[in-house]
Amino acid sequence: MSFLGNLIWLIFGGFLVFIEYMVAGFLLCLTIVGIPFGIQAFKLALLALWPFGTTIGMKSYAPGCLSTIMNLIWLLIGGIWIALTHLFFGLLLGITIIGIPWAKQHFKLVSLALTPFGREIVSK
Repeated sequence: MSFLGNLIWLIFGGFLVFIEYMVAGFLLCLTIVGIPFGIQAFKLALLALWPFGTTIGMKSYAPGCLSTIMNLIWLLIGGIWIALTHLFFGLLLGITIIGIPWAKQHFKLVSLALTPFGREIVSK
């Protein structure tokens, strides 16, 4: 089921979302200050490419207060808009019965888009 879900996800927009996150990550990595944020954009890109069969978990070590500060900066600079976009598409897909599995994947992306620092993508 996860392979078929990922294939349909890629065909109907997942690949475009992946490309957008990759371009944003490369642009953020152009400056030294933006490198940590670019890495988080790459994390979002990886999840946007193949969302079925993965979960988001907290890192096994305690990332500390730097992770919290970086999450606040991420949220203020653009994370809220990314999360609202995924929330909108999740609600839109959730209206139809057939779109519920893809809506769940957008909701998974919402949680990662709000606080990407201190989290990791875990394969099931």
